Amino acid sequence: MKYALLSDIHSNLHALDACLAHAHTQGVERVALLGDLVSYGAFPGEVVARCQKLQQDGAIVLRGNHEELIQTHHINSANPNPSLGSQTAEWTHNQLSPAQRFWLEILPLTAQVDQMVLVHASADAPERWRYVEDERTAGLSLDAACAHPDVRYVFGGHVHHQSLYYRGTGRQLMAFKPAPGVPIPTPKHRQWIATIGSVGQPRDGNPRAMYAVFDSTAAKLTFHRVAYDHRAAARAVREAGLPEFFAQRLETGK
Repeated sequence: MKYALLSDIHSNLHALDACLAHAHTQGVERVALLGDLVSYGAFPGEVVARCQKLQQDGAIVLRGNHEELIQTHHINSANPNPSLGSQTAEWTHNQLSPAQRFWLEILPLTAQVDQMVLVHASADAPERWRYVEDERTAGLSLDAACAHPDVRYVFGGHVHHQSLYYRGTGRQLMAFKPAPGVPIPTPKHRQWIATIGSVGQPRDGNPRAMYAVFDSTAAKLTFHRVAYDHRAAARAVREAGLPEFFAQRLETGK
């Protein structure tokens, strides 16, 4: 089966629709959304509605840390030095209906499907939102997921960049630098962990949206970059009155 793996959409409807359209051309059969559907961008309500429809059609949808940050108990917490992120969390909270916020709040943290563990952050402590950003942290996540003997793959997001590690004959992980659009053989006799990047807020200097396609039958993983109307997404951020920083980030990918 071909899975489209998307994470960190961050209320960017333009990028989400572009990635879903691209995934359709790749013959994807099931969609998995790995958390952080909201915050930062101008279309939280529309993105949540789109994700709810995808879930009704069979998509896997997980909770990220931003699904928690926009909840009432976080918004009402005393914070004498609010960050830009916390300011958008309150704005996002006010754009969502109580029913949408409740749906986000009860999403699962992980899912195990077809030899894969899916998670927003790290599989060893998904509720602590640890970043998988090097061999050591990737190893912690992979070890926890592979405690189940059937698991060979761990796919997550949270770090907003695309990476791939595999375990060879020893215990140490090996990093593999992915190239967009190039299928990578990921044979099942090894263990693999990947971060799939951000749909709605890339941070590597390239504004194109990120996602990945995993073919579980052929055991191949393909990272993708998708051009979309990022200027329109940035313009919507400004029109919504959100901090200028988030508009510029969409324009520059930084």
